Amino acid sequence: MSRLYLDHNATTPARPEAVDAVARAMAIVGNPSSVHAEGRAARATIEAARETVAGLLGARARDVVFTSGASEANATALQPGLRRSGDRRRDAILLAAAGEHASVLAGHRFPRHEILPLGADGVLDLETALARIAQLAADEPEVRIVVALQAANSETGAVQPVAQVAEAVRRAGGVLVCDAVQAAGRVPTDIRLLGADVLTVSAHKLGGPRGIGALVLRPDIEMDRLIGGGGQEMNRRAGTENLPGIAGFAAAVAAVQPAIDAEASRLLALRERVEAGIEAFAPEAVVFGRHVRRLPNTILVAFPGLPAETLLMALDLAGVAASSGSACSSGKMKRSHVLDAMRVPADLAEGAVRISLGWTSTEDDVTRFLPVFERTVATLYERRRRAA
Repeated sequence: MSRLYLDHNATTPARPEAVDAVARAMAIVGNPSSVHAEGRAARATIEAARETVAGLLGARARDVVFTSGASEANATALQPGLRRSGDRRRDAILLAAAGEHASVLAGHRFPRHEILPLGADGVLDLETALARIAQLAADEPEVRIVVALQAANSETGAVQPVAQVAEAVRRAGGVLVCDAVQAAGRVPTDIRLLGADVLTVSAHKLGGPRGIGALVLRPDIEMDRLIGGGGQEMNRRAGTENLPGIAGFAAAVAAVQPAIDAEASRLLALRERVEAGIEAFAPEAVVFGRHVRRLPNTILVAFPGLPAETLLMALDLAGVAASSGSACSSGKMKRSHVLDAMRVPADLAEGAVRISLGWTSTEDDVTRFLPVFERTVATLYERRRRAA
């Protein structure tokens, strides 16, 4: 039997359209900055791709800046020079939600920063966040407020209240940066409807190539460059553009965009089947964020007493690729900072396993997966009982 790939939140298998687009772009000879015919052909490919990516995110093409990925996009945006046009304040503070990606929490460049708490369900504590924004605006009007709030969490799938926070940030004259990596292409993600000032996205989460992403700005937002040098990307990011990556990114977007709602409904039905199956064979299992709005493809579940590392190794041997809700560094698993922020007990948090579905997932995958999952969990519980 073929293996089951259930780790789409880590990376989604490349779509055939993206693979073909990368191959075609590799055959384009010119440097996009060259003025001869070959260079103009390369430039035309990039600008067409910019239009496509902008369309997915409700932005103008001129406000899309291609980067090496969302981590670079986050690092570029999250610096004290991020501002609205005409804002001359020299000091800035970053307020980052506790569940943000490591590229936000560790990759920003603000000397002054604070963490906004999550509720027990994995959603931002909205009351606390709004109160802190209002307090800062009243007490320190000379300081620009920058808020980092993701569209949806990569571990729990919990959708965050971006629009409500963005309204408060705008009233305070601040800027909101939204990491939309997990949401883009899976649920409607329009920078205008979200109210965000900056979006960051990554191609490989929606079936495009790895190593390409984008930073999307509202028209009145200015920022300092992270990578200086040439004038590429409208003088916002120096370096010769990754033409094959950009072409593949656009091809993946074009494949995803027409069916976002239908695909979300399909994945939600699969997710509900998986969760019902888990509840049937392991009623003691805990699905995190189960009672809040989540991405339709994401399940983070823990089985009391079973370490995630052991369960994931057993699933891998059984032909299933899943992942932990915790970060992985140098081959060593760490307890999830998201679950810590949700105040999940350590012994339960250390057992969190993430199942994330995607465009290659089918009804047959779920039918095959559930009995494998049940046998694996039952075997590990039995081993634990014998060892006790």
